[in-house]
Amino acid sequence: MIELDGVAHSYGGTELFSDVSLSMGQGSFHFLTGPSGAGKTTLLKLCYGELQPRSGDVRLFGESRRKMGRNDLARARQRIGVVHQDCQFLDHLPVRENVALPLIASQRPVPEGDLDDLLGWVGLSAQADALPPTLSGGERQRAALARAVMTSPEVLLADEPTGNLDWDMSVRLLSLLIELNRMGTAVLIATHDLNLIRTAKSQISARVLRIAGRRMQLAGADL
Repeated sequence: MIELDGVAHSYGGTELFSDVSLSMGQGSFHFLTGPSGAGKTTLLKLCYGELQPRSGDVRLFGESRRKMGRNDLARARQRIGVVHQDCQFLDHLPVRENVALPLIASQRPVPEGDLDDLLGWVGLSAQADALPPTLSGGERQRAALARAVMTSPEVLLADEPTGNLDWDMSVRLLSLLIELNRMGTAVLIATHDLNLIRTAKSQISARVLRIAGRRMQLAGADL
């Protein structure tokens, strides 16, 4: 569904990484690790078409990103859910409306029953009418996950989704991601938390990729 073939990217004339290849098929689960500044967030942005590679090719659902027009890219992005590291909300809208924003923005109807079920799935039924500033860190991350899956995406990309959470809340969020994956969604998580990766690998088959030294490699079994 998402493929990177020999991709390279640079910032300010300095190469960030090169010759990166990745194939995310239906129901696959990948972790992306590496030191800060190695390019994990940039790689995720390439995966949902926000950035163009300096060289190589990114294919979203079989179509080259270089050949996609604005409408083509918008349609592809409707099939991809993204949980950003710093999740942003419209603070004047309640949680339920923030979660429904992807449908509202694309002028699609909001199925209230499905929305209620989704809020229940992430454990936020009681906070449905709360405003985002009143949420805890864990509640914000779960609201961000709910918003990302509101459109029933085929691929979910998450950038350090547990970075600001305690361990118990991290495991709870991971359980939601694993459950989503078991329903057929491809998942790619960028994280530096090796304990989180070990916990996931004890439950599902997941590939662990590492960016370091401007290259991406399959991480070793010691993870």
